[in-house]
Amino acid sequence: MFLTKKAIPRRTFLKSAQAAVALPLLDAMIPAGTAWAQTAAKPVRRLGFVFVPMGCDHARWTPPGQGNLDQLSPILSPLKSVKDQVTVLTNTRLQNAYPGTHDTSNAAFLSAASAKHTESSDYFLGTTVDQIAAKEMGRDTQLASLQLAMDLNPLAGVCNNGYACVYQNCLSWSTPRTPLPAEAHPRVVFERLFGEGGNAAARRSALRDRASLLDTFTGDIAKLKGRVGTPDRVRLEQYLDSVRQAEREIERAEKAAAENKMPDLDRPVGVPAAFADHAKLMFDLQILAFQADITRVVTFQLTREQCNRTYPEIGVADPHHPTSHHGNDPEKLAKIAKINTYHVSLFSDFLQRMKATPDGNGSLLDHSVYMYGSGMGNSSLHDHENLPILVAGGAGTGMKGGRHIRYEKPANLANLHLTLLDRVGVRMDSFGDSTGKIEDLFVSLG
Repeated sequence: MFLTKKAIPRRTFLKSAQAAVALPLLDAMIPAGTAWAQTAAKPVRRLGFVFVPMGCDHARWTPPGQGNLDQLSPILSPLKSVKDQVTVLTNTRLQNAYPGTHDTSNAAFLSAASAKHTESSDYFLGTTVDQIAAKEMGRDTQLASLQLAMDLNPLAGVCNNGYACVYQNCLSWSTPRTPLPAEAHPRVVFERLFGEGGNAAARRSALRDRASLLDTFTGDIAKLKGRVGTPDRVRLEQYLDSVRQAEREIERAEKAAAENKMPDLDRPVGVPAAFADHAKLMFDLQILAFQADITRVVTFQLTREQCNRTYPEIGVADPHHPTSHHGNDPEKLAKIAKINTYHVSLFSDFLQRMKATPDGNGSLLDHSVYMYGSGMGNSSLHDHENLPILVAGGAGTGMKGGRHIRYEKPANLANLHLTLLDRVGVRMDSFGDSTGKIEDLFVSLG
């Protein structure tokens, strides 16, 4: 390990007139005489949530057996390479999501609370689990939390069954009356993470005038590399390569959109045309945010309730929402399963990149806990029973992984929220309608 007489501050930034780039954790940020093993005893922990809408095809989602996750189901098969860090929970529910709507499915997912039935701005829900975590975990980061999505949707108006649109489009609520809108535009997210000074238009102009965000930091990067040891130089170069790659992907998307003369009012400039490309970029930005410790809490709405997106790339040309009203039609269920599998594959790719990203004495996946799933079970019934839910990562927090927990009687999803808060160091006696933590999810770290 490389030791310095004076450690580099953990919150070190590379700064220019237009932007600032935070740095990943380096050996040189650890005070002299402090070993990685000692530092790793209290690693930086992250918490993430990925929401998918309209339930699942249970027959193809649910793994066989229980206890050890020996065999993955067809829908979960893309998770094979990270199976040892995945736990599937069968037979969880959201009691407070009833009377059973798309709006309440989204709203209750992270709040486990009942949404006030209203068409106006007097909405009321509950503080979501991510924001409870953010209030404590965000004290030492640039952003307390990050809210991401794939679709830009209005927060005003009525979306479904007399519920205000805010319930369907906001996963995160900092208070029962304060929904937090999500951002779907990669460039805006990138600038929020790394931009500094001026309005959005000015920052975009500055970014277009240079080939790379990092070009303005060349001198500072060279000096920093001279102060650190070989392992840190490798970590630093890998991280900076990731920043460059994210910027190149955004610039390519902007160029492609600018050259497309066909009107496309729904897709803002800079958003990749392909769903998978857009999703990968949004996942990559989460990795960058974690690496640089810009935030430790993220929510991501991979797609939204009532989404009419089609997936011709996987052979599903029918819109998702109408197809989800399957009425047990085998053909429609097969299409739903294809969509479910596709979404899981995107999440799996993200987990593999997290696993391959060094972090402290392990990987980014080891020190991050992600919950993936839906607030709806059977989309044809609009029920909130037997939700498709899994948890990934967290080996460094004591999460077991490689498990299938199957409840004989329905268990409240709030129990999982309470457990995840505990895993990342946020202690609470209860959350929502929780009845206790899920002890089978973790082992004692001593």
